[in-house]
This record gives sequence, C-alpha cells and structure tokens, in this order.
Amino acid sequence: MQHHYADINGIRLHYVTHGVGEPLLFLHGFPEYWGGWKKQLHDLGKDYHVIAADMRGYNLSSKPQEIEAYHIKYLVEDIRALAEHLGLKKLSIVCQDWGSLVGWSFLLRHPEYVRKFITLNITHPALFDRELRENPRQQLASQYMLVFRSPQAEQQIMSDDFAWPKQVVFNDARAHGAILSDEDTSEWVNAWKQPGAITAALNYYRAAKMGPPDGEGHPGGSNLLEGLKPEQYVVQTPVLLIHGEQDTYLLPDGQRGLNELVPNLTLQRIPDATHWVALEKPREVSQMIRNFLRG
Repeated sequence: MQHHYADINGIRLHYVTHGVGEPLLFLHGFPEYWGGWKKQLHDLGKDYHVIAADMRGYNLSSKPQEIEAYHIKYLVEDIRALAEHLGLKKLSIVCQDWGSLVGWSFLLRHPEYVRKFITLNITHPALFDRELRENPRQQLASQYMLVFRSPQAEQQIMSDDFAWPKQVVFNDARAHGAILSDEDTSEWVNAWKQPGAITAALNYYRAAKMGPPDGEGHPGGSNLLEGLKPEQYVVQTPVLLIHGEQDTYLLPDGQRGLNELVPNLTLQRIPDATHWVALEKPREVSQMIRNFLRG
C-alpha cells in the first residue's frame, strides 16, 4: 500500500493506492477511514489499481472548521479534483454509508467520469430523502441523525474512550463474522483521535441537514440534490447495490422505485450481513464487485 497526499479543492487529501490496472476508487462512510476497505484493497488490488481516500475531515486529510465546508458541492468537487489529480478521465467507484451518499451525488453531477458504480446498502439519494420524509420505519431508524446534528454529539461519541463507536462498529461487526485484529482497531481509533476529526465527521450530517422530521419545522430529507434537475436523477451508468439485509440503519424500503431511476441495476443481497457488510463479508463483497466489473 502506497500513501499519498493531493492538494486539491483548497484542502490536502490523504489517499492510499495499491495494484495496477483499471482504476477503482473506494469511498468510506461514518465513522470510518480508508482502512475500512483494507481487505477489499488487498483482494481487488490483484486485478485493479485501487485507490482509497480519507474523505475530507477524516484521519489524515484536512479538517476545515466551518460546517459549510462539508456541503455536498465541496465533497463532490473533492472526488472530481482527486480524479483530475490522478489523471483519470474514467473510473469505477465502490462506496458505503456517507461515501455512498457522496458517490451517488458525484455520479448524478459527473456521470461522464464513472464507468461502473458499486454502493453498499445506500440507495439513490432521491429515494433516501423520500424515506426520511415519508416512511415512519426509516424515520425511526434515522433518529440518530438528529443526535449527530446536536451540540451534544461529540461528547456522546468520544466519551469513555470512544465506547459508543467501538460498540456499534467493532463489536457489532465481529458479532456478524468480521475479523478485526487489535492492530486494525487501534489504527481505526487513532483516526478518531486526530484533532477535529469527530466534529468534521458530524459536520457531514449538519451541512446536509440530513435526517427525519425534527419537530421544529424541518420536513426531513437532505440537501444532497441541491442544484440538480429531476431529469438528472436518472442514472444510465451500470450500478451494483450490495445489501446486507440485517442493516438496522438503512432499510430496504428505500430500494422501492430504484429500477426506474437506475435502469441498469444489479441488486445482490447478503442475508446475514449488517451495515458493516464490507467488514463482515469481505470475500463475498470483493467477489460480487469483481463479477460486476468483469460483467
């Protein structure tokens, strides 16, 4: 694994590369960092030029202080500028959680860059917004977003030496088959301990105004589609959605109507995987990605 930095879009972005061949960009979610993809990078790096970025605000990348700096327009431009920095006119994207929300948002705005698109558990942003606004089940599952946008969020996440994220990431993933070494978890916790990293990660939710109705006039949803016309919601790029069916945060209801927005859709379900499907089922996920890219 080679470590690099790119000075792009007013920030310094840390990223890791491995292997040679067709480019494959990995985008992590919350509260993760590039290393959440290690097993996929080792496996797919045998056949592809894999690239995994620390998203802005995370781990070794820059952490702007202003909430506005995490607006979707800047997150999308980070991806475009990184592709330009790498000299890539075309690439495939693998993404999960917040990485998927950014990945989808990039795909909708810059479809010309994306050869194939792989998303873990996260549906199209237009459908996710619909679920946050209208579906009581998803609204209940997403109450944590309102907590993450609150001033108390940092303390809840960081208290007792990050007890909460250790439980919901490491312990939950291990309970469903993930093999995480002490070295893995130590590196992950060090990413959380980078000055300003937790606030930066929470600012993704704050800048997107993402969540269910807040009881104070916000109807729910997000601003991820800001500036897009409805006709831009339709994706012609081939898309693979891998769904861990035990995900309690992202319900399958959001996949209703996905075929209409994504005519070239492949859906793969993993019945015994959760939100942390890439950690729990690394070989299965890598094989699904490889089959889809070859297909």
